[in-house]
Amino acid sequence: MNLLNLSIFQYDIAWENKEANFATIERLLSSSHANHDLVVLPEMFSTGFSMQSSLLAEPNSGKTVAWIKLLAQKYDTALCGSLIAEDGGRCFNRGFFITPDNEYFYDKRHLFRMGSESKHFSAGNDRLIVPFRGFNICLQVCYDLRFPVWARNVDNEYDLLLYVANWPQSRAKVWNALLVARAIENMSYVCGANRIGTDGMGLHYGGDSSVIDFKGDEVVRLPNEEKNFTVQLSKEALTEFRKKFPAWKDADRFELR
Repeated sequence: MNLLNLSIFQYDIAWENKEANFATIERLLSSSHANHDLVVLPEMFSTGFSMQSSLLAEPNSGKTVAWIKLLAQKYDTALCGSLIAEDGGRCFNRGFFITPDNEYFYDKRHLFRMGSESKHFSAGNDRLIVPFRGFNICLQVCYDLRFPVWARNVDNEYDLLLYVANWPQSRAKVWNALLVARAIENMSYVCGANRIGTDGMGLHYGGDSSVIDFKGDEVVRLPNEEKNFTVQLSKEALTEFRKKFPAWKDADRFELR
């Protein structure tokens, strides 16, 4: 039986202060007694949703990715989230999925124009699906949640869909509804990792990090407080449900251009 211990770390991101956020993650990891296979962090986990891309961006060879690699090896876990990255003279809101042995990256496709993200960052064009400990895992970032075609699970190519986010409390109803919708339509586990607190732009965040199962049932939703929580996902239960109710075989095909 393939089981995955998935942990969400929900916290108040220190605004544009990488070292303070590194310390928070290390504190949460060292104080947790759970067996972590995968730790999911919020979007822009080390800075908050800042548009100071030119000041905060780092290459994949920078200190932030190096620090994540060390944690992955020390705790024998994968960590994912997003950070402000520089690559080829452009800046990206770059998702990362770093295991003890490998590193994978995904550049956020849908940039939040209402927050001027598209003025400071370039959009990605490629989806990411990572094979890890018996699960195929798709990583997306925040605003991507509103666009179901981008998340379409053709022929069950993934088992777990991750959304790392800085999703304001004023739109919490949308966040919660769309996470459930993505789980039902894709017959997949869905995890949404959000932050709490108030950022440097005065936006308030209420958490609501959650895990939804393949039937659309809520496994856990975190309250508006700093919290790390671990759930165990069963690949066997997912596979049995897909066999029993194979709606995925009748799904429409989409081609992105």
